Amino acid sequence: MNIVSDTNIFLAVVLDEPEKEHIIQLTAKANAISPEILPYEVGNALSAMVKRNKLTKDEALAAFEGVGAIPVRLVPVDIRQALKLAVEYNIYAYDAYFLQCAKQLSCPLITLDRKMKQVAHDLKIEIME
Repeated sequence: MNIVSDTNIFLAVVLDEPEKEHIIQLTAKANAISPEILPYEVGNALSAMVKRNKLTKDEALAAFEGVGAIPVRLVPVDIRQALKLAVEYNIYAYDAYFLQCAKQLSCPLITLDRKMKQVAHDLKIEIME
């Protein structure tokens, strides 16, 4: 089974967040897929955590390496369609890329983002919970 995995899923696993074990159970027999922007978004999220003093530089670099060790297939998405979703649902384009990816591949989505779950529900995208 293929699952489109949001950035927060990868970060929750490598940063040992409370959701980690549940995520691992849900995705154990799945193939992770994400838009090709995933490494950039991971870098942005980690740098923001360092800026807010939630992680040290070394922890952020280790987390980036940890995410890089998780098997994931990166795929291009239709940016124009994603932008339409972003504008229509008043969400960030980065979130819309993951929704568009799930939509265009007809795959379930796994995310910790409540707003993305609501939009996915509206778009009839299956959510892994």
